[in-house]
Amino acid sequence: MIISRTPYRISFFGGGTDYPAWYRQHGGAVLATTIDKFCYLMVRYFPPFFEHRYRVVWSRMENTATKEDITHPAVRAILDHLQIDRGVGIQHDGDLPARGGMGSSSAFTVGLLHALYALKGQIATKHQLALESIHIEQEVLKETVGSQDQVLAAHGGFNHISFLQNGDVVLKPMTLPPDRIQELNAHLMLFYSGIRRTAAKVAKTYVQDIEAKEKQLRLLAGMVDEAIGILNGSGELDGFGKLLHEGWKAKRSLSSKVSNSEVEKIYEAARSAGALGGKLTGAGGGGFMLLFAAPRTHSRIREALKGLIHVPFKFEYSGSQIIFYDVEVDYSAEDRARNHQSIRAFKELGS
Repeated sequence: MIISRTPYRISFFGGGTDYPAWYRQHGGAVLATTIDKFCYLMVRYFPPFFEHRYRVVWSRMENTATKEDITHPAVRAILDHLQIDRGVGIQHDGDLPARGGMGSSSAFTVGLLHALYALKGQIATKHQLALESIHIEQEVLKETVGSQDQVLAAHGGFNHISFLQNGDVVLKPMTLPPDRIQELNAHLMLFYSGIRRTAAKVAKTYVQDIEAKEKQLRLLAGMVDEAIGILNGSGELDGFGKLLHEGWKAKRSLSSKVSNSEVEKIYEAARSAGALGGKLTGAGGGGFMLLFAAPRTHSRIREALKGLIHVPFKFEYSGSQIIFYDVEVDYSAEDRARNHQSIRAFKELGS
């Protein structure tokens, strides 16, 4: 049995420039961090005592005889990618809900890849996990997703990520003094709006005509360096919060689907209570809202948003990890085939 643990992420600046349709032409940049909220994947070779060869537990439970019958597209794609022909059991659990803008889909892909590589007795590097997850989501599944989530889920940490025109990804950890990072973390608040949406559907509304959004995307990319400059300085961090506000205004102009009246109501209530800035953490439309506010105002903001779930968090630096590894007894191919024949025979006798 193998258990992987893979972090969710919060993106501060540059979101949108990590879509290949953009950075393959112009380059892209993102400032983001992973947090101490995780996606867990437990995998094992499935014992040969059942009619079905695959059990996949996520928001539903699937028991199937073939890979092709599995409805979860990422599971099918990853099993094919790793050429796993034996029956497996896969169980997912997460600290945060799906479709919340926290990179949960990519955390699932990275975590499952990591766990299944370990099940095969192979060690996958973080860079390998990131690139293969990008390939699976963008090329195999044809999802409208960017490339930051996979990189962050695999590597972990607070990072400046550059996306080059040749397709390369360059990750630079933010090497700030610990008290500066702690100060930033102390200014951040995370709330769950309760609005679930599919990121790819929101992203499609601006990615399909992404060149028409050049002004906004160049502005968003430029904010990455500006934010790093604020963090590297010795002054107050208020400028970071104000920049988040400017970034949110630019992000909203990408598409009418990025925000909505309910999201705007939440954001304005937070601003009225003392937040200097904020944003939805993903493509938009709902999910989690990140806010920047002086710690002295946090109680007022929690009161103003008391209908929402407040999620305290800390930055995380480990990325995807195998947290449990236990080698099981390996049935031979002949044993597995013989057991499946016996099961069919017992079933026929019973009928």
